[in-house]
Amino acid sequence: MNIASPHYWPAEWELQAATWIAWPHNRDTWPGRFDAVPAAMVKFIAALSQVQTVHVLCGPSTAQPSAGELLSGLGNVVLHDIATNDTWIRDYGPTFVRRIDDGSLVGVDWKYNAWGNKYPPFDQDAAAAEKICRWLKCQRSVSAMYCEGGALETNGKGTLLTTSSCLLSPNRNPGWSKEMVERELRAQLGVSIIIWVDGGGLQGDDTDGHIDQLARFVNADTVVVATSSDPQDGNRGGLEENCKLLSASATAEGKPLQVVRLPTPPPRYIDNTRVPESYCNFLLANGIVIVPTFRSPATDQAAIDTLARLFPERRIVNLDAYDLIWGLGAFHCASQQQPALPS
Repeated sequence: MNIASPHYWPAEWELQAATWIAWPHNRDTWPGRFDAVPAAMVKFIAALSQVQTVHVLCGPSTAQPSAGELLSGLGNVVLHDIATNDTWIRDYGPTFVRRIDDGSLVGVDWKYNAWGNKYPPFDQDAAAAEKICRWLKCQRSVSAMYCEGGALETNGKGTLLTTSSCLLSPNRNPGWSKEMVERELRAQLGVSIIIWVDGGGLQGDDTDGHIDQLARFVNADTVVVATSSDPQDGNRGGLEENCKLLSASATAEGKPLQVVRLPTPPPRYIDNTRVPESYCNFLLANGIVIVPTFRSPATDQAAIDTLARLFPERRIVNLDAYDLIWGLGAFHCASQQQPALPS
C-alpha cells in the first residue's frame, strides 16, 4: 500500500547545505576513555568544514573541554547554544527531507527515548530537533513514532532499508504493527518500498540493530553490507543472512540490488565488552567520503579501497574511530546531514 506523502528524502550523496554535530561531553558514554574523544571530534569537524558548513550543538556550558575552545581556529563552523545529553545526533536530530511541491526543507521530528529508555536522562536530546528546525526556520513534521535516524537508510528514489529489531522493538513502539510502522515511514519520508534487513546485527550494538552499521546505499541500486572477516566471529551468520536477503531484493524502481561485501575488523573487546566496529558507518559530505578506521590495517585498507572504487568522484578521508567506537557509534552516528535546497 502506497501512502501519499508531501516529502522527498534525498540520498546522502546528493548536494548538502551543512552537517549537524553535537559536541561530546558525556563521560559516561566513553567510560575511562573520554579524553581521546574531543580531539577525534575536532579532526572530524575540521574535515567536514573544508567542504561545507558544520553546525555544532555545544552541549551544557559546564562541558570541558568546550567546543568553543577546541574549534576556535576553524572556519565554516557555527556554534549553537543548544544543550544535549549525548553526542549521537543522527538519532535524535531531525531527519531532513524536502517538500515535493516547492523543494523547501522539512525536519522530521521522531519521538526519541534513547534506544528504548536505555540511557536516561534524554530530555535535552529529545528536544533538539525542534530547536534545530526553529533556528533554520524550516517546517517541522512531528511523528508519533519512536524512531532514530540511524535506523533509516534510503537510495533517494523511494527505497528504504531498516530493521524490525529496532523499529518493532517493544521498548519503542509497543502496540504498533509492521503495517503501522510502514505507513508512518511512507508518510514522513515519501518512500514506497521498505526492505527489512533482519538477518542479524552486531554484538555490542546497543541500538537493537541500526541499519547504518549493517547496510548502506552507495548508489540507487547498490548496497555495501557488513560481513565478518573472522570465521569464528559470532556476528558472521547473521551478517551473511543480511547479504542473502539483500541480494534477493529489488528497489522501488524494480532493479535488483547489487551487494558489495564490506568486511568488519576482527572482534575487539574493551573491558570485556565487544565494540561494534563497522565500516558501514561512513559519512558522505560534499565531494568526500569519511571512512572510520579501527587500527586494523588489513580491513581498514580493504574498506578504504572498496569505498574509493564505489565513489570514484569523491575524495576518501579516513579518520581514526578507535576510541570513538567505545561509545558504540562512529562518524555517521555522530552527524546528521542537511540537504541543499534547489538553486
